[in-house]
Amino acid sequence: MANTTKRPASKSNDAEGSKGSLLSKALTAEYGSWNDKDEFLDVIYWLRQILGVILGLIWGLLPMKGILGIAIFFLVNVAIVYIYSSTFQKVDEEEYGGMGEILKEGLMTSFSSFLVCWIILYSSLHVEFSS
Repeated sequence: MANTTKRPASKSNDAEGSKGSLLSKALTAEYGSWNDKDEFLDVIYWLRQILGVILGLIWGLLPMKGILGIAIFFLVNVAIVYIYSSTFQKVDEEEYGGMGEILKEGLMTSFSSFLVCWIILYSSLHVEFSS
């Protein structure tokens, strides 16, 4: 006689499955049915972190400096998140506390990642150190 009872999935399998499904949700246009409100905000947070590092590397490679670089970072970062949430995902912004709450999610940590990458790469490529 075979044992027909199912064993519950282990936590590691559940975590791996939810990571994969969260990524597929994030990349699916107009996904629309986010199970948990925090899932979408997590996607926004990590999108911003990746964006901050990429923009920091680009700004570091280019000889961009000053307030202009910071202003362009904020414009690009906010524009991409706005376009992603309102056009690509078409989420109901009121469900998340308004577009302002979505646009604030992870912005300052993204800014710090951006600054670290920008400063390190710019300093190593474009600054001459004198002794």
